[in-house]
Amino acid sequence: MSAATQEVLDRIDREKADYLEQLKDYIRIPSISTDPAYKDEVLRCAEFVADQMRQAGLEVELIESEGYPLVYGEWMGAPGKPTVLFYGHYDVQPADPLELWDHPPFEPTVVGDKLFARGATDDKGQSFAHLKAVAAVLAERGTLPVNVKFLIEGEEESGGEAIEAYVRQDAGQKLAADCVVVSDSSMYAPGQPALLYGLKGMAYMEIKVTGPNRDLHSGTFGGAVANPLNALSYIISKLRDAQTGRILIPGFYDDVRPLADWERTEFAKLPFDGEQYRSDLGVPEVFGEEGYSTLERAWARPTCDVNGIFGGYMGAGAKTVLPSWGGAKVSMRLVPDQNPATINRLFEEYVQAVAPPGVTVEISSVHGADPVLIDISGPLVEAATRALETVWGKPPVRIREGGSIPIVSTFSQVLGGPVILMGFGLADDNLHSPNEKFNVSHFYNGIRTVALFLDEVGAAD
Repeated sequence: MSAATQEVLDRIDREKADYLEQLKDYIRIPSISTDPAYKDEVLRCAEFVADQMRQAGLEVELIESEGYPLVYGEWMGAPGKPTVLFYGHYDVQPADPLELWDHPPFEPTVVGDKLFARGATDDKGQSFAHLKAVAAVLAERGTLPVNVKFLIEGEEESGGEAIEAYVRQDAGQKLAADCVVVSDSSMYAPGQPALLYGLKGMAYMEIKVTGPNRDLHSGTFGGAVANPLNALSYIISKLRDAQTGRILIPGFYDDVRPLADWERTEFAKLPFDGEQYRSDLGVPEVFGEEGYSTLERAWARPTCDVNGIFGGYMGAGAKTVLPSWGGAKVSMRLVPDQNPATINRLFEEYVQAVAPPGVTVEISSVHGADPVLIDISGPLVEAATRALETVWGKPPVRIREGGSIPIVSTFSQVLGGPVILMGFGLADDNLHSPNEKFNVSHFYNGIRTVALFLDEVGAAD
């Protein structure tokens, strides 16, 4: 490690407590993009990110859209050197159910090494590490070894339409870069860094089943009129085989790319304690598609899950009502080479076909994303590998991820360079759940990793 790199790491150590306080201020803004009631807070959060970029020494622009603005920042003072584009998102998931939080979700609380708050790891803490690394290098040296760009969106948790449209419209002009760095995922295990090469896509649907034109007395009308919630329950029961876990939608698996032999071999080598996994989740046994291991199911096989069911009386006590309508939200995680539009069509055709008589079924697509596999080879990926190994003490393993980051596929298609997915979170960070957390030590190590990565890229060019 060069003396110049060590000086940057020393500065990070001196200033890391300040970085943590700045992250807490960031997290305190309840930037829930999916709920219109939080519009002003989401916009305030965009301004916070822009101000942090300016303080770091970047030229900043708020790119307006039909939704929430994209925050763009750049430092282009290294002509002839590679350009690294950092991606992140400043919006967060809703905090419901609030009663399950041990601490207020938007009042960040540190307990030991853990920072608890909504957005702590998804994705404010992880992507803020990018910016703090760049800020530290600029503060120490007054320059960077490479050019950097930042594109931080505010709609990742609600479909990502603004950034999708902008990246395709830009077509690699303003956003031209040699690689994209994304930290919106997890390490394989505590102390074991990973380079992520596969993400699932998404087809998110909503079903509405309508029966009578008003709620009815279940005694007077029960047995004479189809109950929309009964019909909805039947439809849901036909989506998957309860014994084998296989999805029953005709044609659903037609385009699924099988796992390569080397992948199954590598997954099997990874340390994975199935009993600990089961115990930690509090389930009597794990369940999924027959013929595949737990890791293979989670990372590389498509899924179909009901995310919410609603309708009728849901308050305390009893109300004997035959509801007028009921609904459900269903997400299908897709793998290469499945196409969201094709899956949407197959889903709608199947649901309409299995719907029982006496009700009307409406199906709408909420949002979707393409699955992606990334080539994790070449000098820029090697630079990331060296940086991760230096900071964490172990070389990264290659893994897939069951989640979706919609813009990754678009970056790969439009910009052409590698997308380097190196997450600093952990599988137990409770993403999208109460008591979301981010290990403070991982926040600091993320900053160190990115600082080293910049130097590795600059030296390797």
